[in-house]
Amino acid sequence: MNKKDDAYVTDLALQAGRGDKQALSEFIRLTHDDVWRLLAHLAGREQADDLTQETYLRVLGSLPRFAARSSARTWLLSLARRAWVDSVRHDMARPRKAAAEYEDVAAQQPSGDNPNTWSEVMDARSLLDALAPERREALILTQVLGYTYEEAAKIAGVRIGTIRSRVARARRDLVTGIEADGQGI
Repeated sequence: MNKKDDAYVTDLALQAGRGDKQALSEFIRLTHDDVWRLLAHLAGREQADDLTQETYLRVLGSLPRFAARSSARTWLLSLARRAWVDSVRHDMARPRKAAAEYEDVAAQQPSGDNPNTWSEVMDARSLLDALAPERREALILTQVLGYTYEEAAKIAGVRIGTIRSRVARARRDLVTGIEADGQGI
């Protein structure tokens, strides 16, 4: 993701906002993976497809008003983030899965060549899921997806110092979680 690519994607978004269907198709093709990866990390792989679709539905309604005050990727990922936040709010009103349901899913998953792989992935996912949502978001944007602190701040709609402190706290929380897990707590 470089400045040239961002300028091209932004130009496509502007053209799509003026009704160019080919530009819209190319815009979606070039940005889909970024949106899906962000949402997979924030909400989980099982919800990423639905949230990606919801994001692009929002994009279709918002493209005519896109004014390129930021790059189209930054704008798009902020829409994806809002779709995720809205889904979290919606899910808070619904009952959570019981631990037995997660155990049933885990029992059905193939273990592959390494019996520890599934366990390690679940441990890592559990550590990420245990982070406060705003810390998880900052960590994923900067450390997993590779956005700069400035870009992450624009996507999250906060100041750059807020992103820095959230990433630092998320790292600290992960280390604490790993140390606690290692002690059998």
